Amino acid sequence: MAHGGSAVARVDGKTYFVDGALPGETITGSIERDKPSWGTIRLTTVDEPSPDRVTPRCRHFGECGGCQWQHGAYAAQLEWKRSVVIGQLAHLGRHPDPPVSPTVAPGPPYGYRNRMDYRVVGGRPALYARGSRRLVPLHECSLLDPALASLFVDLGDLGAATAITLRTATTTGETLAIVTGPLPPQASSWGCRVAVVEDGRLRAVHGAPVLEETVAGLPFRVTGLSFFQNNTAGAEELVRLVDAAAGVGSDDTLLDTYAGGGLFAAAVGRSAGRVVAVEVDETAAHDLQANLNRARVADYRVIGDTLERAIEGIGEYWDVAIADPPRKGLGETGIAAVTAAEPRTLVYVSCDPASLARDTALLAADGYELSTVTPVDMFPQTFHIECVARFDRT
Repeated sequence: MAHGGSAVARVDGKTYFVDGALPGETITGSIERDKPSWGTIRLTTVDEPSPDRVTPRCRHFGECGGCQWQHGAYAAQLEWKRSVVIGQLAHLGRHPDPPVSPTVAPGPPYGYRNRMDYRVVGGRPALYARGSRRLVPLHECSLLDPALASLFVDLGDLGAATAITLRTATTTGETLAIVTGPLPPQASSWGCRVAVVEDGRLRAVHGAPVLEETVAGLPFRVTGLSFFQNNTAGAEELVRLVDAAAGVGSDDTLLDTYAGGGLFAAAVGRSAGRVVAVEVDETAAHDLQANLNRARVADYRVIGDTLERAIEGIGEYWDVAIADPPRKGLGETGIAAVTAAEPRTLVYVSCDPASLARDTALLAADGYELSTVTPVDMFPQTFHIECVARFDRT
């Protein structure tokens, strides 16, 4: 399987990517794109199926682009993800022997998402079709946490609304619906907190647009549309892995970059002597400060700015750094910033193996050796991969 979710076929030495196929299968298809060194094939029939091929659970699978791998056995999905990480680190990261552990499955392969962002088409929640900007209206979604699956059924006709976000706190059962566009008249019957987006801001309609989630025994405030891990069981596993990799002691200063609402700053920072957390989003930064107080992190500093600008004026040393950057990764400027104080350890939480691999090569040039990588399956039934990587200063 390739990074991106397609199976890889080779014909006469040329590579073709086949969406919907599985490793080991014989298929018939037609060539869609034919570049000098690679191409894509549209799958027509599966002539000899893989033993890993299973019946997809969702009736929208194949048309909706939300999932790519429902046709593959879950144990095989975990192996594919590890293989993708190894391949990216070897190819883009130029690592001769990537130290990649088996993929961790933190929870169930369905019903795990505590947040889904939908567009609205014809009054129904919708996601984009695979590889297209065409929207597919949905009547079910197998990835939703049970509380959100129940809310999804009760939504009814969303009318002229253009988007809806559904959120839940898995541990407390609190739910929230955020509507963009006209509010449907039945919203008061949804049995959850409701807010609308007006001029880029949230306006509360039913209850406050704030949820409380519990991870690693700590309460976390999650406000409105601010970032929090979309898989609560996965968040627990990330905290466990990051805490173990960081090895923070009571005399250490911990730097948490792209800190969001403070999942790592609070849960891992409890063991540190001092915590410095950087988060540019204003709402998330407010949650971050509240969550550090709730975790009783006594000595902390929250910097509401970009990583690069924050480091320029930070004026202090840090022993261990945690980075959880967006999909594009850290890049040269981000790496320069997070390693400016030459911390002994960098724990890198990545949502894209390709950007992790590129940054691995850059970190190696800066004197940071990749020690361990653990893929965590935060997004079963999709090709998306979360990784926790540890780098040590050599």
